[in-house]
Amino acid sequence: TLHTILQSALKCFDDVEVLYQIDQIKGLINDSNYIPQVFPCQDPLDRADFNAVEYINTLFPTEQSLANIDEVVNKIRLKIRRLDDDIRTVVRGETNVGQDGRQALEEAQKAIQQLFAKIKDIKDKAEKSEQMVKEITRDIKQLDHAKRHLTTSITTLNHLHMLAGGVDSLEAMTRRRQYGEVANLMQGVVNVLEHFQKYMGIPQIRQLSERVRASQTELGQQILADFEEAFPSQGTKRTAGPSNVLRDACLVANVLDPRIKQEIIKKFTKQHLSEYLVLFQENQDVAWLDKIDRRYAWIKRQLVDYEEKYGRMFPVDWCMSERITVEFCHITRNELAKIMRTRAKEIEVKLLLFAIQRTTNFEGLLAKRFSGGTLTDGIVKKPEPPPPSTNPFLEDETGTESGSEKESELEKPKKPKAPDNPFHGIISKCFEPHLYVYIESQDRNLNELIDRFVADFKAQGPPKPNTEEGGAVLPSCADLFVYYKKCMVQCSQLSTGEPMIALTSIFQKYLREYAWKILSGNLPKNTSSSGGLTISSLLKEKEGSEAAKFTVEELCLICSILSTAEYCLATTQQLEEKLKEKVDVNLVERINLTGEMDTFSTVISNSIQLLVQDLDAACDPALTAMSKMPWQNVEHVGDQSPYVTSIILHVKQNVPTIRDNLASTRKYFTQFCIKFVNSFIPKFINHLFKCKPISMVGAEQLLLDTHSLKTVLLDLPSIGSHVIRKAPASYTKIVVKGMTRAEMILKVVMAPHEASVVFVDNYIKLLADCSTDTFQKILDMKGLKRSEQSSMLELFRQRLPPPPSGGENSLSASLPAPSPEQESSRIRKLEKLIKKRL
Repeated sequence: TLHTILQSALKCFDDVEVLYQIDQIKGLINDSNYIPQVFPCQDPLDRADFNAVEYINTLFPTEQSLANIDEVVNKIRLKIRRLDDDIRTVVRGETNVGQDGRQALEEAQKAIQQLFAKIKDIKDKAEKSEQMVKEITRDIKQLDHAKRHLTTSITTLNHLHMLAGGVDSLEAMTRRRQYGEVANLMQGVVNVLEHFQKYMGIPQIRQLSERVRASQTELGQQILADFEEAFPSQGTKRTAGPSNVLRDACLVANVLDPRIKQEIIKKFTKQHLSEYLVLFQENQDVAWLDKIDRRYAWIKRQLVDYEEKYGRMFPVDWCMSERITVEFCHITRNELAKIMRTRAKEIEVKLLLFAIQRTTNFEGLLAKRFSGGTLTDGIVKKPEPPPPSTNPFLEDETGTESGSEKESELEKPKKPKAPDNPFHGIISKCFEPHLYVYIESQDRNLNELIDRFVADFKAQGPPKPNTEEGGAVLPSCADLFVYYKKCMVQCSQLSTGEPMIALTSIFQKYLREYAWKILSGNLPKNTSSSGGLTISSLLKEKEGSEAAKFTVEELCLICSILSTAEYCLATTQQLEEKLKEKVDVNLVERINLTGEMDTFSTVISNSIQLLVQDLDAACDPALTAMSKMPWQNVEHVGDQSPYVTSIILHVKQNVPTIRDNLASTRKYFTQFCIKFVNSFIPKFINHLFKCKPISMVGAEQLLLDTHSLKTVLLDLPSIGSHVIRKAPASYTKIVVKGMTRAEMILKVVMAPHEASVVFVDNYIKLLADCSTDTFQKILDMKGLKRSEQSSMLELFRQRLPPPPSGGENSLSASLPAPSPEQESSRIRKLEKLIKKRL
């Protein structure tokens, strides 16, 4: 029946779906744009843009065709009747379908109601069945609970019987000191007693628990008394050796209160090391640092003695050998700190280093022998804080001692050596407050080293010229950093805390000392002066008649100092990185050698400046001679002028020497070239303005000289070299820009001034300079009278374009510069003129 109902419902749902699809089809039919897509038709009457006049003209194209008008009208009428019949049939069909759909929907609703009633009836029957099952199984559940409770009761009674018997046996064995049996029984009793924690409200159970605790307390006191009797704390002699009773007592202590175990370990360790405190008292000779080996030899003998006599008495997991050793280390650390604080004035560097070395060796042996697990279990007492530091290098940095102690405690898990050697610093930490002795020693050694460097430089003189490998780095530089490396490694082995910071300050001090005393202090002083170049000497063109202010040896010395400073700069940066690796993590920020690197950069800049000033000063007489020559009397353009030859001579004398000695530091040679042209070109242009008046031919000669200097300056980095290298683009740009301005100045001077407007416009176009001072200088070079200059200046002010928003200085950016094609054309014309003259 249910199947039939479902089939009827599905049929009704199908009818509903049909009705829905019919409604969709109706909507599509009403859409005038959709019908032509479903039923394509070629009949003109079905077109949306139907035109009756065109249609009639199609049916009757000519007058003769009007004879068939009746036949055409009959066909159209017949077609109209057929369309009416089709529409009527469709409308009737649609009406019938709507009625069938509504009837099917009503039937579906009735079938759904019947289905809902059937499902509700099934649910009611299922609930009745569940209630019936609960009634049947109720007795079974009661029996199951009863069985579980009975089992628990039997188990509890068994545990209670075991607990009562165990407590009686435990009390009896305790009185008889049967520790071997007690050790096993105690653990069982404790485990059984845990099952009765929730029954402590029962008086009998509470009484048994109190008896167990009383037995534990009695056992603890009894065991401690036995150990006190066997190993008394007073006196140095041991009255008893290892025994089975004490060995079993240790097993019992393992299951008692942990404080019992700690007390046993503490008493035994103290008694075992009591002899050490007597032998190495502060007033004994063997207590001082020079006999520190005897301390470590003593503990080694004691450990061998312990293993032979008492090794089997204590459980292996107690690690008694390691605990004795750790306690020895803490005592030794405190005793050494105390005696060093008392006799601080007697501590010498060699003695301190000897003691530290022996101590670190001993700590290394401990790491090989023991695991270090007892250092963190809290059983052995922690070491006392070290005494206040008397290090003068740390007084201004750490403030109060309590703060530095907190820092040192925080450093322990961060030390790089801690993971490899857990015993690192357990004794040697006491030497840190006295490492200032080592730091002071290094200060004195480095001071003597710098003085020896100064004396050796004076005795040996400057380094010899080196044209094959470039400027030689001073050997003292390598010696200094080798010593630095040795000190850094040695200090990091002693301490990675504040002493490393103090050593870094010493390094900084002597890096600056080296920079000023060895490097800057030996730079040649630019005080000697050459005789200067005269016009007659320029005209004679005697080779080598004038020399640069610095000799070749002095130039080589400057280059050597520059190379050394560059080496120091790079090595100081590496030194800073190594120091940061060695020092504790929380002190890394205090390692900063930037100031010392800046000092070496200053030495480099000063060296380059000296080289530039030397070559620049050598060219000054030639430029002075150029400005004093009678350029208005030059009648023809010849070869390059003598002053140009003199400048080229000085360049060829200085630059190859500097380049060869800076071969290893090429970037600084490039800096030298750039600084030189930045100084020489503006000076050359200033001397051009001093050449007045200038005739047309004189201007042509100066233009030829300017082009010759421009060619030499472009080749300056590789002049006199067998290997031709292309000059850096930055350098070439500076030379081209500066010398092109000089050429433009001369071209403006060469231009005729009769057409004032043309002359002023040509000046503005070529120089792109709105300064009236520059224009005034151009007019002076042309030799114009004051009256002519006044009118020219007035016209210049009028012809100036209005300044942009950037101000007057932005004029050069707004005016068009000569294009590369124009510049190339001018250079070709100048080359043709030179060839013609030659």
